[in-house]
Parts: sequence; C-alpha cells; structure tokens
Amino acid sequence: MNNPSAVLTKIGEIVIEDRPVPQIKDPHYVKIAIKYTGLCGSDVHYYQHGRVGSFIVEKPMVLGHESSGVIVEVGSEVKTLKVGDRVACEPGIPSRYSYEYKSGNYNLCPEMAFAATPPYDGTLCRYYLLPEDFCVKLPENVSLEEGALVEPLSVATHATRLAKLTVGDKLVVFGAGPIGLLCAAVGRAYGASKVCIVDIVNEKLDFAVARGFATHSINSKDKSFEEILEFIQTSWDGERPSVAMDATGNQFCIANAIRLLEKKGRYVQVGMGGQAMDGFPIAEVAERELLITGVFRYTVDDYKIAVGLVGSEKVNVKPLITHRFKFEDVKKAYDFSKEGKSIKIMISGPE
Repeated sequence: MNNPSAVLTKIGEIVIEDRPVPQIKDPHYVKIAIKYTGLCGSDVHYYQHGRVGSFIVEKPMVLGHESSGVIVEVGSEVKTLKVGDRVACEPGIPSRYSYEYKSGNYNLCPEMAFAATPPYDGTLCRYYLLPEDFCVKLPENVSLEEGALVEPLSVATHATRLAKLTVGDKLVVFGAGPIGLLCAAVGRAYGASKVCIVDIVNEKLDFAVARGFATHSINSKDKSFEEILEFIQTSWDGERPSVAMDATGNQFCIANAIRLLEKKGRYVQVGMGGQAMDGFPIAEVAERELLITGVFRYTVDDYKIAVGLVGSEKVNVKPLITHRFKFEDVKKAYDFSKEGKSIKIMISGPE
C-alpha cells in the first residue's frame, strides 16, 4: 500500500484502505509521514454514533487528528521546515480570507477544514499535507509520541490563557479525562498554587495526584455541593477557587464548578455539553461578578506554547499514554477505548 488510511465506512466499521498519496499543489505546504496518532473522544464518538453534535459522517472518512510525524517533502516556498524535521501537526486549517482569521481568532473560522471532522479526512494515514505554519517543530528532547499529545495539550493551553491564570491562582477542574488532566497540569505550569481535580472514578483521581497533575482530588459521586465546597476549603485553608474549568459538559459539574468560585472568579467551559441546561446558577454569576468564557480548540501560538511546555519539562504528558496499538490494529484500538480502561491510546504508524 502507498498510503494506507484508517477509514470509517459506517458506524462501528473501520477498514484500512489504500488512498492516493497526496501531492503538494500549494508551494507553502509540506508532506508529513505520520508516525503517531492519539485516539480522541470525538473519534470514538464518530465510530460509535456517526456524528458529533451537528457534524454528521455522510461518506467514508479517514479518522484521526492528534498526530505527529516527519517531513518528507516541502513546497518550493517553504522557509521554516526541511525534510527530516519532526513536527507536531495542527489539524485545523482556516480560510485565509475570513474575518476570524484576520482578527487572530482563526479557530472560530466558519470555513475551518479540520481533520476527521466531516467532510474532511483525518491524519490516520501514511502521508498527510499541511501548510508549513501549521506544523510546529519538536525540540530534540521531545519524542514523536509526546508530539502527538500536543493537540489535546493545546486545548488546555488555550483554556488556561483565556482564564488569564497566573501565579497564586487556585484552580478546580471537573473531569479527570485527558483534557481535564492537561488543564490541571497547564494550570500548575502557569503558577496555580493549588489545583483540585473532581471526578467520580477513584483510579483517575489517584492518578492525577500521584502523577503531579493536581495537588488535591475529590470523588464527587453522591456528594452535595456543600460537601465538595467543604472539602476544598478544608484542604485550602478556607480558600475557594479563583479559576474553575469544566472538561465534562455535564450539567451537575458545570453548575457546581461555577458555584465554587470566589468573588470575581473566572470560569472556563472546556467540555462540549448540550444545547441548554437546567439549574444554571445565573444569580450567583451576577452577585459575585463572575467571568465566564468558552473554549473552542486552540488558536494563535497555542501549539507553540504547548510544545514549549513539554520541551521545558513544565508539563509531563508521557504518563497519559496508557495503551499502545499498531496501525494495523486500529479497529482493536477503537473497540478497546469503549471499555473505559485507558486514559490515552496511542496508535503508531503506518510504517
């Protein structure tokens, strides 16, 4: 096969097809030999349900968007990369003519071509094309596996920057999946003195503290808001969080995360939830002058900052990789992910 690709043909069915090798037509593009791809929750959602929100798979689609690789060909106008460079691949290309792009908010571009988001094919293939400015070169001390984790790390970086989190802040994060753990880790790297992560799975909470992603953790199952608040204030010498993030999209988590905040606190919605929710604590938002913002992927410099956090060893992403699969076993990887026994599955290849 010249360009083996993992293709979602219908719900629950993935096949490896030999797709055409992509050819560089824009002189500012590069061709990348993909080496590692992390398995994301959205990929699994497409596999199980054929859709994520309003994005519906209507034709066979190559999966994958959390990837790293090696440059094998460069366009004639490429100036910052060369053959042999190892790169993290930013998988969303905006329209260069949109207002959102020109205003520095290209992640909000309505014409974004994002890998493995219908109708665009993803990165689980041998060769993939990107513009040179959407590839970030990896330092020598950063592995290609770590490079594949730059994509979810960039979401956490974007969330932390939007929160204006800085030295001395106190952070609470709801959800101990990969994104929640990375939000906690980046929060610590940015100077949060105390970080509490909240989930309902003890193994995830123990992992978060043992691996240094958080300073504290609490299992919120069957606990009231008052019990969660009491735990945090007891652990934090009576203090409340100045920054809260939700990485679950769950109504209970969102409401409690907002209610935990101190006055003038900042809340960041990272996880994708439903279109509406009951029990939103709007009165507390007004009375305590809380600031609320949403997060959609990542934007200017988030990928570069994320690579820098890994390269400087301020964030250690390696413990997140709990299981590894070869490219030819990609369907096994997706089926295994449904068992909920992994944090981050890494797929190598194709060779």
